[in-house]
Amino acid sequence: MAQGAPLLEIRDLRVSFRTDGTHLAEVVHGVSFSVAPRSTVALVGESGSGKSVSALAVMGLLPPESTAIGSGSSIRFDGRELLALDRSARRALCGRQIAMIFQDPMSSLNPVLTVGTQIGEVLRLHLGMRRAQARQRTLELLEEVGIADAAHKIDSYPGQMSGGQQQRVMIAMAIACEPRLLIADEPTTALDVTIQQQIIELLARLQQRREMAVLFITHDLGLVGQIADEVVVMRHGHVRETGPALDVLQQPQDQYTRALLHCRPVPGERPARLPVISDQLLSDELARPLAPALAVVPPHRDALAQHAPPLLVVNHLSKHYQIRERWWRQREFRAVDDVSFTLARGQTLGVVGESGSGKTTLGLMLLRLLPASGGSVQFDGRDLLAMPAREFQAYRRRIQIVFQNPYASLNPRFTVAQILLEPLRIHAIGQNDAQRLAVAAQLLDKVGLPASALQRYPHEFSGGQRQRIAIARCLTLQPEILVCDESVSALDVSVQAQVLNLLKDLQQELGLSYLFISHDLAVVQYMSDQVMVMQQGRVVETAPADQLYRQPQHAYTRALLAAIPGYHHRPA
Repeated sequence: MAQGAPLLEIRDLRVSFRTDGTHLAEVVHGVSFSVAPRSTVALVGESGSGKSVSALAVMGLLPPESTAIGSGSSIRFDGRELLALDRSARRALCGRQIAMIFQDPMSSLNPVLTVGTQIGEVLRLHLGMRRAQARQRTLELLEEVGIADAAHKIDSYPGQMSGGQQQRVMIAMAIACEPRLLIADEPTTALDVTIQQQIIELLARLQQRREMAVLFITHDLGLVGQIADEVVVMRHGHVRETGPALDVLQQPQDQYTRALLHCRPVPGERPARLPVISDQLLSDELARPLAPALAVVPPHRDALAQHAPPLLVVNHLSKHYQIRERWWRQREFRAVDDVSFTLARGQTLGVVGESGSGKTTLGLMLLRLLPASGGSVQFDGRDLLAMPAREFQAYRRRIQIVFQNPYASLNPRFTVAQILLEPLRIHAIGQNDAQRLAVAAQLLDKVGLPASALQRYPHEFSGGQRQRIAIARCLTLQPEILVCDESVSALDVSVQAQVLNLLKDLQQELGLSYLFISHDLAVVQYMSDQVMVMQQGRVVETAPADQLYRQPQHAYTRALLAAIPGYHHRPA
């Protein structure tokens, strides 16, 4: 390769999908960018922008039966035209010199094979190592990516590891053959801020040590300032802006890039509403500021929250498990340990902490979806945990939950109408299905979806739209409390802004109370009146939202805040 030549060069890439077996719909429209040796290029954009499709085209992983790459497209690696290689040569090159880390490790790792077997397979296939040699090298790789007790973990199955550990295994597998280019496709999207920071630092160390180039795909511009030398911003299959990372973050030239930067909540700022992409694009077209959307919440809000009467009072709530370590020995694991708090009517209590801190377990116990080991949950003067199941059925209507994954929480065999009518029928709300269907249509309108959506299935909607349907399903029962369990963590920043604004609107209109569970502290501050910080099942700090962010008292809270990516990289 000539001095100064790019390691990866993509020119006029066009990718089309067959929508009905014959018709081709182009989804990537003439994309061009390059990655220099030992550099990091961030490919940024919302879901559907063409980021992952472009990366899969580089790897040769697009299904040939349903996709087509334009005749003028070019993907050159180290001067070689990848699109001209046969399948065998492409597989050998992409296995050794180009590697890819996928977004969801649980979908990428085989659940019935140990992690050692899966990493060893890469080494035997591409480097010709014997089994014993591959196992020894696998141990070294697991230690290099920071897996504690690698000698034990090598024989673990993916399901026995945390999300952060699974992602480290994926990284170990990707670097096993010492590639020159590493493609990381949203590798930190669903991880806690501290685990995310660890993965980013690990990739940076590996890149420096192995002199790799990295193509980092993300929808979060907050990460870009930490990791990238260059940025490529994509939307709807087009490149909207490219340039040095700091230039793009601090002085974006394209209105879409400015819109992405403004959608994200920023620690220390409390806007009344978050701008969404359409707001910002319209504002730019009309050359007017976004003053109404950025109006700051009055500072006395936290004080009002402290004096509001409680709707939910939780005292000494606990959940303990007995874990068998040997056939003759067990130990007690305290998932939630002596947690107490109150939630006022019309207010939001944010619950933050890393995975394993007990946040989700706490939310599930409030709805009796998990039995508690001890404590009480007083709701409107009654202990929800002590009442008989038949009596609790009436209270179940008044406290509902929005789960993290809208793809898994909606029945794929039901239409939206069936999804919304089911709870109405179970709780005998409405005299007949005609009335219930009218209620369902009103609820869809309330969450910003048309009545025509009633006859469609969940797979026909985007992630943000599915989350709106999940919220509408909760609202069918006219609840007083919503438990939002990581309900926006997997969404793009623009879609996240829309859902957060929707939750704010519903709270103001219906007087809802929220228990807002998240590992994203910037989002929690925006949504919450009070914030409760959990670590290893215990509450380590509770304070009004603004006070906690200004003056965190506990070292763990300070560590969580310090791990937030650089959201200060935001244009004026």
